[in-house]
Amino acid sequence: MPASAIRRARQGLVFARGFFSNPLRVGSVVPSSPQLVARLLAPVDWSTARMVVEYGPGTGVVTRAILARLPADGRLIAFEVNPEFVGFLRREINDPRLTVVMASAESVADHVAAADAVVSSLPFSIMPRSVSQRILAATAAVLAPGAPLVGYQYSTAWLKMLRRAFGDVGLRFEPRNWPPAFVYTARV
Repeated sequence: MPASAIRRARQGLVFARGFFSNPLRVGSVVPSSPQLVARLLAPVDWSTARMVVEYGPGTGVVTRAILARLPADGRLIAFEVNPEFVGFLRREINDPRLTVVMASAESVADHVAAADAVVSSLPFSIMPRSVSQRILAATAAVLAPGAPLVGYQYSTAWLKMLRRAFGDVGLRFEPRNWPPAFVYTARV
């Protein structure tokens, strides 16, 4: 079996274990599809992005795609609260541009002064409203002017809250994911 297939299988197993141990924090039983990842990362201007923040990297499917697009002098700060995912990311992704922070995205301003993009895989639709609001406020505070917050959800329930926190919100649909997902792009 090729090394990439072994890595994907190990990644899928760790991800599923994380979901079943805490479904309200993980939000899905399977990692994002390549099509969802491509649609999610399309709004980011990779030619100018030097500081990118990721919320909820899980086992690194989106993380690896960000690093593949990030310039050599870029930095990626990934916020993850699941200790198993943090350990997995630190062991499996050896890239000096990546810093994995074991903390809630609520604390982004403690680690980042200004971000050129924030990429979120957090299950905002199922997390407590107060936590979602704190994360959105903290995100708006660190985004550089015109920089996007991009994320996905499995429903449009989050759209109203996102529109209250950000002035410009776009929505696209990605059917080639399980489950199909709505991709949001928001700018202050």
